[in-house]
Amino acid sequence: MDTSYLFRATLLDQLHSGQWQVGERLPTEREFGEQYHISRSTVRKVLADMKAQGLIAQTVGSGTYVTDKVLASRSTKKAAPLATSEAAWHTSPAELMDARMALEPAIIEMVIGNATTADFDQMDNCCTRAEAATSVEEFEVWDGMFHEIIARAAHNGFVARLFKLMNQARAQGEWGMLKKRSLTPERRLAYQAEHRALLNAIKARDPVQAKALATEHLVHVRRNLLNY
Repeated sequence: MDTSYLFRATLLDQLHSGQWQVGERLPTEREFGEQYHISRSTVRKVLADMKAQGLIAQTVGSGTYVTDKVLASRSTKKAAPLATSEAAWHTSPAELMDARMALEPAIIEMVIGNATTADFDQMDNCCTRAEAATSVEEFEVWDGMFHEIIARAAHNGFVARLFKLMNQARAQGEWGMLKKRSLTPERRLAYQAEHRALLNAIKARDPVQAKALATEHLVHVRRNLLNY
């Protein structure tokens, strides 16, 4: 069987099944070539096709990343194990915000201790994609992924699953309606600047500054969403 077909089918399956998450950086052409025993030109051709479908995005000097378009191809059945408790879908925005206030600053030291250059690249990509978003819905996807990828950078499976569940809760209708009503152009610019500042503090391995910035950002989000 054609090696490019096998690689294409495998990569599509991985994207659609959720093995590669939105915002996650894919291996390099060389790494794919070595893993599947195919030429870099074959890898490049398949990736170009995936890019044309909008499933991946490529950033010069940074890498290849999974886009939010793959979410549409994932069935509810495949996503269900990530939310075995229906609480994720029935959590109020106030409850979710309280959980974020308690948990996101608390994991900062773990993130700073374990984050890699690849993690920083993924965070940066989320910031860039959020800044380029042309709709509130697209901005919200990359906003949520930024926080989820920070959690993944702790390299702790339990933390990663917990934050993924919180990100799923953000997809519920009530949160989305509140975000849409509250997200003025000025607030969006403020969130983008706060994300960049938080990323810079994490990259600088400054836990005090990063915790303060994470808390300040969440306070702003809570005030804008819930008016307190």
